[in-house]
Amino acid sequence: MKGRILPALALLAALLMLLHGLIPHRFGNPGSFVQTFLPWTGLAVPVLGGLALLRRARLALVAVLVPALVWTCLYAGTFADRGAGGSGGLTVVTHNVDDENPDPAGTARALAATGAQLIALEELVEPATGQYAAALAGAYPYHEVRGTVGLWSVYPLRDTQAVPIMEWTRALRTTAETPEGPLTVYVAHLASVRIRPTAGFDTARRDGAARRLAEAVRGGPAGRTLLVGDLNSTSDDRAVAPLMSQFRPAHDAAGAGFGFSWPERFPAARIDHVLVRDLTPVASWTLPATPSDHLPVAARVRF
Repeated sequence: MKGRILPALALLAALLMLLHGLIPHRFGNPGSFVQTFLPWTGLAVPVLGGLALLRRARLALVAVLVPALVWTCLYAGTFADRGAGGSGGLTVVTHNVDDENPDPAGTARALAATGAQLIALEELVEPATGQYAAALAGAYPYHEVRGTVGLWSVYPLRDTQAVPIMEWTRALRTTAETPEGPLTVYVAHLASVRIRPTAGFDTARRDGAARRLAEAVRGGPAGRTLLVGDLNSTSDDRAVAPLMSQFRPAHDAAGAGFGFSWPERFPAARIDHVLVRDLTPVASWTLPATPSDHLPVAARVRF
């Protein structure tokens, strides 16, 4: 019996990678938890392989090849640069700046140094909001803030409105008048996920906000659209599929690597996104750390 434990665990790890979509989102939300950190399931391979070597368990070593092969099939392509190259297009940056950021002006200058045409900020609070606005005013003459989210732009903005997804304002919609024509832009910060003794991986408030945002997008303007911000979920998490299904993640199409953005000190998940509709992503990357607990993310798109 002992000799079967490691092979069984190896096969279980492979099944977890392949069938994560069947893990329920009830009873503590194990489905959301696994899908948030899905790439890290690959750690089972060196751990189980090391144990098999220590025990000289040949069957276990063979069994470990199964999750190794599955993980490789799922993620090997992630490490290639999927960007289209070339120049031109529109660059957008989004950053959860952290409501306790000790250097708003320095953070703003670092983001502006990217040369992005659009900069979206989440977790804005006073008096920091005024400091971001002052630091960005020279390069970004147009900006709109609603609640705790804002957008700074080199292009005129019109028809800006708050999008009600939570009890307080954490999403907006606006239209940027670009040289290529109007572009609808949503900036959003979904509710945080909490780990609670009684509820497990508690995603209820986030999932509700995602559903309301999905409905707002579905009923909003058609055509070229960006949705950017801190969604507190990865694109793998099917709990937010009603929202994600309306867009294409820029990083999946044109990034390199996993592009993890949170937490800043040891990024483990990509919960900050640039999502596109009727646009072509040509590059996607994370930016150097600021005093926030998130990394800024950027993408370049073509019309």
